[in-house]
Amino acid sequence: MNNNYVITEKSLQDFYNRISSRIRSGFIVKEKNDKLPFAILTREPKIVNHSFNLVLCCLTFGLWSIIWIYQTLSYGREKRILISIDEDGKTFEETCY
Repeated sequence: MNNNYVITEKSLQDFYNRISSRIRSGFIVKEKNDKLPFAILTREPKIVNHSFNLVLCCLTFGLWSIIWIYQTLSYGREKRILISIDEDGKTFEETCY
């Protein structure tokens, strides 16, 4: 198997900078490989306070339900991302499902 990867010091620095910025925003490293530089990061779901949102929904005559649905869909599940260096030496991020 012939790997023709172009990995420079700049691309490695960008790779580690992206990982560290995601860690600062609440992600944890699930899997990491330094030989083929990639990392899978995950963030646990946040708890949505449904009783508080119900009270706000009643007080605003249902307008708050839009925000409540958004919070439930975006914060209520685990989020995974893949950070890697491609064959050209460029760092990219991709959402894992």
